[in-house]
Amino acid sequence: MPYFKPFKVIIIGFDGVLGSALTGALDLFSFTGVSWQRFLDEPVEPRFNVQIASVGGVDIRCSNRLMVHAHCDIQEVMECDLLLVPTIGDSIDKVLKQNSELLPHLKRLANTNADIASNCSGAFFLAEAGLLDNKIATTHWGYANKFKADFPLVDLQENQFVTQSDNIFCAAGGSAFYDLGLLLIERYCGREISTQVAKTQIIDSKRGNQNSYTNVTLHKPHSDQLVKQVQEFIEQNFRQPMQVSSLAAMVNITPRTLNRRFQASVAMRPVEYIQAVRIEQAKRLLELGDVTIKSLADQVGYDDISSFTRLFKRATELTPKEYQDKFSRLAI
Repeated sequence: MPYFKPFKVIIIGFDGVLGSALTGALDLFSFTGVSWQRFLDEPVEPRFNVQIASVGGVDIRCSNRLMVHAHCDIQEVMECDLLLVPTIGDSIDKVLKQNSELLPHLKRLANTNADIASNCSGAFFLAEAGLLDNKIATTHWGYANKFKADFPLVDLQENQFVTQSDNIFCAAGGSAFYDLGLLLIERYCGREISTQVAKTQIIDSKRGNQNSYTNVTLHKPHSDQLVKQVQEFIEQNFRQPMQVSSLAAMVNITPRTLNRRFQASVAMRPVEYIQAVRIEQAKRLLELGDVTIKSLADQVGYDDISSFTRLFKRATELTPKEYQDKFSRLAI
């Protein structure tokens, strides 16, 4: 028996869904904790309990005419850890109209603690449900003009592979879902498990603009808008010198109050969050394998290389060079 309870993943099924996006998501999460273990003859420990849900639990006719059996009725899903909306493979307007009964359930589950994620044109479902109003999102570049015309309240960033706004994630076209999938697996299971999945599925994760989702594992959902504002400022300006006093002044509160609200929202003080963001960015740069250790500290906002190295080792138990040797994707 596994020593943990698998995370519950619900994949929305609907007539007109892209078959490969539906079954690909099912495979990616279902085999997390399975394939790698089989290869190494270790005990299998599935990390996710994955189900396809449709309205009424009816079978799903994919855009390629493949019929897929739903595991459950979306109306009976009261909670989940992650809700996935795959790609629309047929006419977007037709699919949205024919599957309008899904929208109340998307809204309902978005109001729980669940993460919500869409792939490609699946973002149209989230936007139609009003979940992306005044939030950033992405979709396939070929649908960008239509998306902007249909949903002017959404901050569409079609040049991004992956976006996050609170607990809502969007991936761009087609295989960008695998980038998001790996990041969500890392969010729930950690970097080591995500790397295992990338290797077993032969997924090249060295694609796209990594900076846009460096902090997915840090940016946990919470309701304090002031803290979110400061988080976003830190994530956009982490290379610059930062003082907690100036961050507090920026939002018109005292440093003590900012510390207290950060602790309540993200379980760390602002200075710890700044360090965590910088360390996460350093990890990404080292994993890409195209950065020298000498220039790394400067790229993530540290003037003193020895101070940065101490912080990095405290966070990872490895020096930057050891981390690069172990995790650089050039070595995979």
